[in-house]
Amino acid sequence: MEAVQLVALRLRVVPVAAYLLRNGVVMHGCLRSSSSTTTTTTSTNGMAGKRMSSGSGWLMDGAWKLPKIVKAGEPVLHERAKEVEASEMKSERVQKIIDDMIRVMRKAPGVGLAAPQIGISLRIIVLEDKEEYMGYDDEEALKEQDRRPFHLMVILNPKLKKKTNRSALFFEGCLSVVGYAVVERHLDVEVEGFDRYGKPIKINATGWQARILQHECDHLDGTLYVDKMVPRTFRAPENSSKPLARGCPKLGPR
Repeated sequence: MEAVQLVALRLRVVPVAAYLLRNGVVMHGCLRSSSSTTTTTTSTNGMAGKRMSSGSGWLMDGAWKLPKIVKAGEPVLHERAKEVEASEMKSERVQKIIDDMIRVMRKAPGVGLAAPQIGISLRIIVLEDKEEYMGYDDEEALKEQDRRPFHLMVILNPKLKKKTNRSALFFEGCLSVVGYAVVERHLDVEVEGFDRYGKPIKINATGWQARILQHECDHLDGTLYVDKMVPRTFRAPENSSKPLARGCPKLGPR
């Protein structure tokens, strides 16, 4: 179908969409778009942009530029992020960071993003899964992934714990890492934290939403999905359509 071809083109995984997307690539902050570009720090008149006091984004020639997504190897992605102080949760600085994170996630587009991915060492995550992101997948695959849309969530200082020992194996990807790999994740988790205005919240999640939460919370502890991947399953985007090596576990619930 035309819609499927369009999504595949945007993801730059032609001809791998049929394999990866059918088998559950979770693109956390990383539904990689071929139109994504690195934000420049120099304006058209040669003036260098200045980072705002929020530590997020760039203001150049009066126009706000979204912060760029940092790549694996940057220390901020491999260190434990700092907690957001209660007195700062409603601050203009933190609210601006959250707004930028949401914009970056949606522009990608992606289903989740952590503050360290835009170079900010704070324990903040945003996540959202939409029907339009699921249009490329068939009903059987969505059922196996236990994937359903959910509205935007903003969580400060999240604390995650597993609720059962059930787990599943699916491919994951990330805008901060080029490539994909199989990762085992818990199927049932609970997350406690605060909303963007400092109100305590508790989230019980299963299936795909639970996977997204685990991926994003890992970012806050300096852990990338490749640190947890199943050995011998990592592959470059151009090789993603190839079968798993012999001895690799079968995808799906354990």
